[in-house]
Amino acid sequence: MPAPDLPLADDLSGLYVAHNTWLQGWLRRRIGDTFAAADLAQDTFLSLLDGKTAAAQIREPRPFLATIANRLLAHRHRRQLLETAYLQALACLPEELVPSPETRLIAVQSLQEIDRVLDGLPGKVREAFLLAHLAELSYAQIATRLGVSASSVKQYLARAHRECLFALAF
Repeated sequence: MPAPDLPLADDLSGLYVAHNTWLQGWLRRRIGDTFAAADLAQDTFLSLLDGKTAAAQIREPRPFLATIANRLLAHRHRRQLLETAYLQALACLPEELVPSPETRLIAVQSLQEIDRVLDGLPGKVREAFLLAHLAELSYAQIATRLGVSASSVKQYLARAHRECLFALAF
């Protein structure tokens, strides 16, 4: 008689027991921080709870987990770069204009959310947003850079702004 299908939690539990120590060691060698490696390993397994991938379906668990962990590591690095850039910009302000710690935290969290949203957008939409807001290029200049029409740039920016607004509103 075949064994009944295990619930997702049981599959994930087995995957965790079998590979968590390896994944933490792999991450620790890459980033040199035991605690950050443990956090990233935990986040890697938590990302499997979305139900899109059953642990029992994974044929090569270590490369699969390493790919997820690499993505999380890249996101973490990008968040750190954003936070560092923001704090450096604040350091240039006169003391009376420096925002409170609470305001700084809200700003950093908002930047991280915008980064997450932009990461999920198609390449040209993301690039148009960045060129408009960071390089301060006009629609025509962005259109030339991307090889599209100015009306496409307008649509790209509308989409990016809408996605960012929705992410920050909720």
